[in-house]
Amino acid sequence: MPVATPHLRVDLGRLRRNVRRVADQAAAAQISLRPHAKTHKSLEIARLQLAMGARGLTVATVGEAEAFVRGGCTDVFIAYPLWVDDARAERLRDLAEQARVAIGVDSVYSAANLGRRLGGTGVEVLVEVDSGHHRTGVRPKEAGEVARAAARVGLPVRGVFTFPGHGYSPGAAQEVVAAEAAALRRARESVTAEGLEVRVLSGGSTPTLAASLGGAGAGGSAHGVDGVDGVDGVARITELRPGVYVFGDAQQWELGTTEPDDIALTARATVVSHAGGRVVLDAGSKVLGADRAAYATGYGRILDRPKARIVSLSEHHAVVEWPGRRPRLGTQVDVVPNHVCAAVNLADSMWVEEAGRLRPWPVAARGLNS
Repeated sequence: MPVATPHLRVDLGRLRRNVRRVADQAAAAQISLRPHAKTHKSLEIARLQLAMGARGLTVATVGEAEAFVRGGCTDVFIAYPLWVDDARAERLRDLAEQARVAIGVDSVYSAANLGRRLGGTGVEVLVEVDSGHHRTGVRPKEAGEVARAAARVGLPVRGVFTFPGHGYSPGAAQEVVAAEAAALRRARESVTAEGLEVRVLSGGSTPTLAASLGGAGAGGSAHGVDGVDGVDGVARITELRPGVYVFGDAQQWELGTTEPDDIALTARATVVSHAGGRVVLDAGSKVLGADRAAYATGYGRILDRPKARIVSLSEHHAVVEWPGRRPRLGTQVDVVPNHVCAAVNLADSMWVEEAGRLRPWPVAARGLNS
């Protein structure tokens, strides 16, 4: 039975190829891969990533961690500077009885609060440092102070982490990766100066992934897994946390980090109108999400029409500039969302296509924002 449009569709062959490629590249560079599951929110994809070598998952919320631990993942990192109250602390204690759990921290005050509620439970922390994105994280030289505060209240310090989010800018990847590495090295020095061991230097994102993997491999072996020193004694990143690489999206297409042939998730939509000489689709912001980065040339792309652009988006309409002959009313097309993480979070299921057949995969962690 056909699936009504609009719906999200996954090309399983492309998905598997994307997951395998990055897993193999990380293994060759001797870097642990801890993919960010907020992109797909899917137990099936998480299991695929873990089966192909990921050491654990990254998540954004306690709710996401709960969903993936219930689904069988035994190692989760909540890469977020959580402020924990009594209820959230109880949830984290329950998680720590079922899996290896780590959370982010980026202030002495927050570390003290975490210690009062979670000290002695086995929940680990990583200190977040700001490597240039200027969202959360302490200055690298202050990482030791936060780590010391965490250790004093019974929280094991696994290491330091950062998010190079400013890598989402055309041509910025190499510079951003260099700044990320420098920030993590400086943070490591700050923590070790406090007499604490740093076992993990964690970073990475999809737009900086190629630069991270290339840099790790330059000049010989990168480092041992869960160790921070290469053969030359220089601290290097030990863990990468990309998310979007499994699917790709229009942002990655425009940044040049994903080729159209690698895009594994699209929104299947139907042409419903030619009003005003335009092509109008039935997939609006409630399906595609409304994100549009400053560098984006539209609100989404059409997979097999690279010159077409979505120029206007409302809740249930996508207006497309379509060079050349317009598709007939009733034609179905595949739309590449600008930001795939937002699109997935709007769907109950993704329809997985393999050998001409479709089956639904639930978006198991949809809406788990706390």
